[in-house]
Amino acid sequence: MLRLSPGSRVYKLLQLLSVCGEFPAKSLSILGNERAVKRTVHKYESVQDIHFELSGKCYTQKLFQANGKREMRTIRLCKGAFPILNELHPNALEYYQSTFNTNFSSGFSHITRNHRVGEALAMLMQANIEICPYKLPKLQYGKNLHIVPETPCFYTARNLKKIHGSALNKNTYARMVGLLSYSSGAYAVYNTRDDVMFWKGKSEFKARDDLTTLVVKNTSSQELDSAILFGETPDIALETIEESDKGVRNGIKFDSVYKKIHFIPMNQDGIRLLRILILPDWKEALLSKLLPESIRLKKPGFMEYDGRSEGKYIYSHVDSDLARLYNFRFQLKANKEVLFFVICLPWQVKLLEQYLKDYKDRVEIKTYDMEKFEKVLGITEE
Repeated sequence: MLRLSPGSRVYKLLQLLSVCGEFPAKSLSILGNERAVKRTVHKYESVQDIHFELSGKCYTQKLFQANGKREMRTIRLCKGAFPILNELHPNALEYYQSTFNTNFSSGFSHITRNHRVGEALAMLMQANIEICPYKLPKLQYGKNLHIVPETPCFYTARNLKKIHGSALNKNTYARMVGLLSYSSGAYAVYNTRDDVMFWKGKSEFKARDDLTTLVVKNTSSQELDSAILFGETPDIALETIEESDKGVRNGIKFDSVYKKIHFIPMNQDGIRLLRILILPDWKEALLSKLLPESIRLKKPGFMEYDGRSEGKYIYSHVDSDLARLYNFRFQLKANKEVLFFVICLPWQVKLLEQYLKDYKDRVEIKTYDMEKFEKVLGITEE
């Protein structure tokens, strides 16, 4: 008999599916060891005895079902699992049934959209961000009220569009999956999967403005100038930023919608970086650990950099900000005499080497160990 408690693999899968409805089988590695997660799903595709430790209740049910083939293989809840959702939260089953009505389209666009949202939710959940709408206060579009908790939490685009008076429900943004709020700010969240990301005309500015209004009305933040861009691999980040150099599409410069665009690969490296990007005042905390105060940049300089040492300027790409990197390379072209140390994490090296290859005689790349950052910032592995 399975003894089910919060934090267990099965519990997390139930929680995730209660919010996204279906999840791509190919992305199960986001939830941990891929083989182990697949075994768990396969096991609970058949009837099992389940004991919930918190309530003491026992069930004999199968929980999951997998449909489709290859890239489109999708994992959903079995109907027998519906009563078990009440073990997660008193409102979990009601939310699930009102949102999905237990009917899922077999159409490519519908499944792809649900998978896009599901992957983002899994990444956020693994970074200890609250993703369950039924556990969060409802947002409003009226007065300026600080109703969102200081702890990191995420609102899906599906739920944002339900808010009365929000212009978000008049448009569909295929890759925008929601809004992430934390104590020091907020992010618009996109999942580009294995596609190059393009901003698409005026609708992108409208989406940002609508989200900004929700941020101001419901959180302690007063602006939304940052985005998180999930992608399958760091190669997608390179393709996205290189494509932006080929010309302005639809009159939009790469960094004109959001001043900061943090690329997060959908793997364990990305989860670890995401945990840093939701810390209070994370940028200052990060730079204070990277660079001694004596070499830190004291005021805005002639180009993008964070400090200076040994006759070289220092630029940190640890936060994976593609918009800043875009401007950094542009400024390197204009300032032909300056030398740089570029600090990054090991998984970012390939992108930087390729993107800055024309300046390799002036740019030295240095890697830092993520474990050291986590230790000094007080982040513990789950």
